[in-house]
Amino acid sequence: MNRKLGKLPPRHDPRTFRLESSLGTRLITPPPAINWATDVTWPVWCNDTLGCCTQVSVASAIRCWTLAAQAQTLLSDEQVIRNYSAASGYIPGNPATDQGGIELDVLNRWVREGYERPGQPGHDYLTAFGSVPPTDPSAVRRAIAALGGLYIGVQIPNYIMQTSGDWICQPIANQTIAGGHAVWIHGYDPDWLHFNTWGECRRMSWGWFEQFCDEAYGLLSRQNWLTIRGMSPQNEDMDALIAEMRAA
Repeated sequence: MNRKLGKLPPRHDPRTFRLESSLGTRLITPPPAINWATDVTWPVWCNDTLGCCTQVSVASAIRCWTLAAQAQTLLSDEQVIRNYSAASGYIPGNPATDQGGIELDVLNRWVREGYERPGQPGHDYLTAFGSVPPTDPSAVRRAIAALGGLYIGVQIPNYIMQTSGDWICQPIANQTIAGGHAVWIHGYDPDWLHFNTWGECRRMSWGWFEQFCDEAYGLLSRQNWLTIRGMSPQNEDMDALIAEMRAA
């Protein structure tokens, strides 16, 4: 199967909220392990032919949230492509416009203008987001456990493009970077972070994550992450989550 990348270099904005491990005054204590998408088969969402990984991660987030909190919402290939076009300027049929996307731009547009999704009148809107330092495992675990996942960007070494299986550090492998890639982390345990990419469930070691992740964001979605009781699946109030984020 072909594998396309598509995450452009990070763009940092000092106004972005920060989700640090110190923001635990009202958030849950993260458990030793959690996985919001066990036994799930993932679509490729055209990431074998297009550099649309930043939008595949949007679709993955929506699926994880609704799978845990409501009823599963699965975007179509066509919706992912239209969202990719809206955020990153891709014109179907024009390969020169398939240039990938900047994660911060994708998330800001999700907040301001929303993206297509099935079963939703109008667009799906992100409530808020905040950056998470990849070198802070406590913050990473807290974001995944409290917010249903983590939207990350990584730099992919060539050996990942050439092999299958777990993403682990390989000192003797070719470390040349093939490009940037966006993925949605939907779980963790003491040894692994669990995610999906190119239509497959995968695992990355914590060491690989710390070495190759160059940006990470915790996302808040009032539309998708609340149950019918108006609470998250972890029984947290959305306003409290937003207040914690904005306190940084």
